[in-house]
Amino acid sequence: MSRRDFVGYGTTAMAMAGAGELLSGCATTQRAGPGGPSDSIGYFARFGVDEHLIRETLAAALSRGGDYSDLFFQHRVSTSMALEDGAVNKAFTTVELGVGVRVIKGDQTGYAFTEELTLEAMRSAARTAAAIADGPARPGPQSFHVYKELPRRYVLQMPWDAVRPEQKLPILEGLNASAFKKDPRVAKVTLSFSDEHGAVLMADSNGRLVEDVQPMTTLYLSCVAEQNGRREQNTYGVAGRAGLEFYSTERLERVVREAVDRTTILFEAVQPPAGELPVVLAAGSSGILLHEAIGHGMEADFNRKGTSIYADKLNKPIAHPFVNIVDDGTNEHARGAINVDDEGNVPDKTMLVENGVLTTYLHDSISARHFKVKPTGNGRRESYRHAPLPRMRSTYMLPGPHKPDEIIASVKKGIYCSNFTNGQVNIGAGDFTFYVKNGYLIEDGKLTRPIKDVNIIGNGPKVLEKVDMVADDLVIDEGGWTCGKDGQGVPVSQGIPTVRVASITVGGRNS
Repeated sequence: MSRRDFVGYGTTAMAMAGAGELLSGCATTQRAGPGGPSDSIGYFARFGVDEHLIRETLAAALSRGGDYSDLFFQHRVSTSMALEDGAVNKAFTTVELGVGVRVIKGDQTGYAFTEELTLEAMRSAARTAAAIADGPARPGPQSFHVYKELPRRYVLQMPWDAVRPEQKLPILEGLNASAFKKDPRVAKVTLSFSDEHGAVLMADSNGRLVEDVQPMTTLYLSCVAEQNGRREQNTYGVAGRAGLEFYSTERLERVVREAVDRTTILFEAVQPPAGELPVVLAAGSSGILLHEAIGHGMEADFNRKGTSIYADKLNKPIAHPFVNIVDDGTNEHARGAINVDDEGNVPDKTMLVENGVLTTYLHDSISARHFKVKPTGNGRRESYRHAPLPRMRSTYMLPGPHKPDEIIASVKKGIYCSNFTNGQVNIGAGDFTFYVKNGYLIEDGKLTRPIKDVNIIGNGPKVLEKVDMVADDLVIDEGGWTCGKDGQGVPVSQGIPTVRVASITVGGRNS
C-alpha cells in the first residue's frame, strides 16, 4: 500500500560504532493483535503488510552479508486539543506510518526508513541500510515464529479510535470551570489534552514476528494566579496507556486540586538558605532526580563505551543496603509500561540495585550481546525513523524501612522537595542541577514555610551514596514524562518513596 501522497517518503542511513553481533538464536516472542491472539499479521494487514513483503525486504537487507536485520513498522494517530480563555484554540491530528530497517554487521549498524509500504520502497531502504556490510548475501527467514499472546498491560475499555471530539470537550470545559471556582485568585487556565492509538510490528532475520497495539493519553492543566499585583504559575498533569476511562472523577479532581494548590502556595513561599543541607525528596515526582542523575548512568550503552561512572561498578555496593532500584515495564496502564520493547523482546522488572549493590545494566539486544547476558527489554526508540537504544521504562526506588514522618523529624535544618521542573545532567559523570518548583523548609523536624526558586546541585552517584533513610510510601508518578536521549524522546514513568539525602548543595539565599 502506497502512503506517498498522505505522509510522504524518506530514506536515511547512519552508522554507529560498537554495535556488536546479535545472537543468531530466536528468543521467545509473542504477539497479540487488536482483536486478541492470532496466527498471522493482524493490525498491519490493513496496510498491505504480509509475510511475503517482510521476507523480501529482509532478503534485500541481508544482500551484502549483514549478520542480522530487523524491520520496525509503526502506525500512530495522535490527536491534540488545547483550551485557553475558555475556548478551544487548537485542535489537530497527526498520522504516522512507516517502517525502519536495521542491518548489523560486526560492530556497525546501518539504518534506513521509508514512509511508503511498497516492496519497491522497502527494498530501497533495506539496500541503503545494507550498505554497512560488504560481503556475500545471507539468506533471510523462510518462515516466521508468531506467538499467540503478549502480556496485556494496557487493555482499554474505551479505545481512542472510537472516541469523538465532542466526548473530550466536556472534560476540558469542566476542568476549566472547576479551576476558576476553586480559588478566586485564579486568573488564567490553559489545558492541553492528547491521545494516541496505533501499533508497532517487529520482524527480524531470525524469523521473529511481534505486533503490539499501543495507546497513550496525556492531560495538563496550567494555572496562573494573581494576588496583590503578583502573578504565579504552575502546572499539573497526568498520563497513561489507557483509554477515555482513564479520566475518572477522582483523577480529574486531583488535576484541578494539584494545579491550583501548587500555584497559589507560591504566594507564601520564601527562598531557603544556601549551602550544604539535608534534603528530603517527597514521594512521587521527585523520582525525576533518580531517573536523570542515576538511571541514565545505568543504561548499558554508556557502560559498554566506558563513559558512565558506573562502568566499573557492576556487582559492587553503590548505596546503603536498604536501597533498591528497579526499572519496570510491567506496571499496568503506566506511561512507561510496554508489552514488548522495540526490538521484539518481552520486558519484565529489572532489578538494577539490590540491597545497595549494582546488579545489572539496562540492555537492548546489542549491549546484551556485548555483556553476554539476556536483553532486559529496554531496547526503545521514538519512532520508525530511529534505531533502538537502551532506554528506561518506569524507574523507581522500592520502599524502605523508615516512615515519612520519621524522616522529616530527623532533620534539624533542611529542605523538603516536592515538585521539580527544569534540570541539567551530565550523564557520564552524573553531575546535575535541578530546579525545585515547590517544597518546604524543614525546621526542628517539622515542615514550616513553603519554598520556591530553589536549585539543588550535586552528583547523582554521590547523592545515591548519601541516601541514608528510605520510607515505605512509594508513589509512581502519573505525570507525562518524556525522556530524551540522542535526539530521541520516549514516554517513561518514575517514582520514589520519601527519601532523605544527608546533604546536597542548595542554591538559595545567602544567610
